[in-house]
Amino acid sequence: MDKSKIKVCVGLSGGVDSSVAAYLLKQEGYDVFAMFMQNWHDADSTLHGDCEWEEDRFVAEMVARKIGIPFYFVDLSKQYRQRVVDYMFDEYAKGRTPNPDVLCNREIKFDAFLQVALRYGADYVATGHYCRKEGNRILEGADPNKDQTYFLCQLTQEQLSRALFPIGHLTKPEVRRIAKEADLPSAEKKDSQGICFVGKVDLPTFLKQKLASVEGDIVEVFDAYYGADALYRWQQDVLTGLLKPGLELDRTVHYAPEEKVLTSDGKPLGVCPFREDALPALPDETLGRLATPIAYHIDFETETYRSGKHHIKKTRYKENPYGRIIGAHEGAQFYTIGQRKGLGVGGHANPVFVIATDIAQNRIYVGEGHDHKGLSRFALRIAPDEIHWIRPELALQPGEQRRLRVRIRYRQPLQSATLLMRSEGLFILFDAPQRGISPGQFAVWYDGEEMLGSGVIGA
Repeated sequence: MDKSKIKVCVGLSGGVDSSVAAYLLKQEGYDVFAMFMQNWHDADSTLHGDCEWEEDRFVAEMVARKIGIPFYFVDLSKQYRQRVVDYMFDEYAKGRTPNPDVLCNREIKFDAFLQVALRYGADYVATGHYCRKEGNRILEGADPNKDQTYFLCQLTQEQLSRALFPIGHLTKPEVRRIAKEADLPSAEKKDSQGICFVGKVDLPTFLKQKLASVEGDIVEVFDAYYGADALYRWQQDVLTGLLKPGLELDRTVHYAPEEKVLTSDGKPLGVCPFREDALPALPDETLGRLATPIAYHIDFETETYRSGKHHIKKTRYKENPYGRIIGAHEGAQFYTIGQRKGLGVGGHANPVFVIATDIAQNRIYVGEGHDHKGLSRFALRIAPDEIHWIRPELALQPGEQRRLRVRIRYRQPLQSATLLMRSEGLFILFDAPQRGISPGQFAVWYDGEEMLGSGVIGA
């Protein structure tokens, strides 16, 4: 194969990863050109990101000049706002937690940007993602600390056929070393943080550009609530009944190493604690209830009392065995399940986490401690129209189930789980409880090193 006849467009961001990707392709003999895309205008935001696009473009242009490849610029800010930012605002307004980086790859880098690159005559688009491509498969990156397959979980076969990932076989230190040895201007540049192409911004402030700030209650939920909640008790009973003999249900989240068995390609997969022969017989309704998050309904009554030597009449909330109001927030849509920072509440011995948001009532519910019952769940559901298989020929059919590894957020250690396909959608039953399962986020599943598919987590 004569690589000099293969034209590759590198999405050059000004960072070290895309710079080394371009450098390696040039060294291998490809016909390489760079294109920098502007996806965000600072004037569109009330904040300036830490990594403004003008500086990024300047560094990217210097990198292209150093490598000796043509450099082009394209403004995709309109498409980015329509397909990514508006999606973010819409999801947060509904009380869901979006992932703009996943959408940015699906809608911008490997769609809008790809179309421009093709018009420039490119055969492929290359990026600095830490992942590997073998044929029509996406594999985890060689660096377990930097694997970025999660962000590519919505790519199609058509998009993948045009994609190259030149640094997927390298670790981050190796990328830095190559950049330094090649004297690339981006060699010492820090990794970008925050929202893709927007930068590191204060998310609530960013969202307040379109979402109204309305004060509401922060309600702490006590342990007694779960003993009285019918759905929670039902889920406990069903899950306990599904366990293999001799096992007990543990709701505490553990991300420590588990007992290992190996899949055919040598990747670890935990031993399922549930009776796998019993799972196919579970009705869709049962799976649906197992995947349903606990809804909180706590009413607070007031009482009047007299205070001080002048016996001034005051009003306070009566004590409630299920919870208490411990503060105020500026809008339930600004918070996400599992969030710890930004609550502004004190007086607790252990960390306080968001366990639920109620957009209609403008309330957020919180719990104290990593082992709070409201922080973890065993199951989730993905609606039929939200299921995406990277290789459609591997898609599960209704009635089928499969043992795979799953993550529900970037950098989360992969979790062993059973996937059950039903007419009502795809249900994922984890071996161990998962902290902070958030509607709107992406669940992504793997077989060994290969990423097979993904889907948006339902409520």
